Amino acid sequence: MNVPWQPLLDWWFGAAGCGPGVTAAEVAASRTALWFGKQDYQDDQAREQFAALVEQALGNQLQNWQGQPEGWLATLLLLDQLPRMIFRDTSKAFAGDPLARALVQHGLAQGWDQALPPIQRVFAYLVLEHAEDLQLQDQAVQRFEVLHTQVADTERELFAGYLDYAERHQRVIARFGRFPHRNQILGRCSSAEESAFLLEPGSRF
Repeated sequence: MNVPWQPLLDWWFGAAGCGPGVTAAEVAASRTALWFGKQDYQDDQAREQFAALVEQALGNQLQNWQGQPEGWLATLLLLDQLPRMIFRDTSKAFAGDPLARALVQHGLAQGWDQALPPIQRVFAYLVLEHAEDLQLQDQAVQRFEVLHTQVADTERELFAGYLDYAERHQRVIARFGRFPHRNQILGRCSSAEESAFLLEPGSRF
């Protein structure tokens, strides 16, 4: 069945990554550079292929995508991941976060994450991990903890890494109540403690 969100899922996870029989480790090996690489050419690809859809998502115009797990996930990508690429280093990179937080909670309440492969569930839970809210951070860690226990033994190391990253985000929010590395982009003044923290390795994710 042709669905409007499939090209996005194919690009994000690889065409094979959306089908049966492909392991999370195989998908991650081929797509991690896209997900976390911060390369200009990848940002350009996102902009050229999906900028119009991102704007529709930001305008809350894709509600017809949100009635099933795959469309829900694709909308989350358009609100949470793609703006961070298309609008990198600007305040608009975070413009979709409020809608994404509301949408992820709706889908989680429906159990839609459980209908997705583990590697795809990561990108639902990352919405929680991106939140400057300790309760949502706690929820992210809990979700990643459960996910880590549910994957095959051969993939535990991969998902342990995702859990570790969630715990690191949680600690920053528990300490500061916000992500200091966003302060400059969002026009926020950093405290002396935050400024010192930003000099530490790994403080900017």
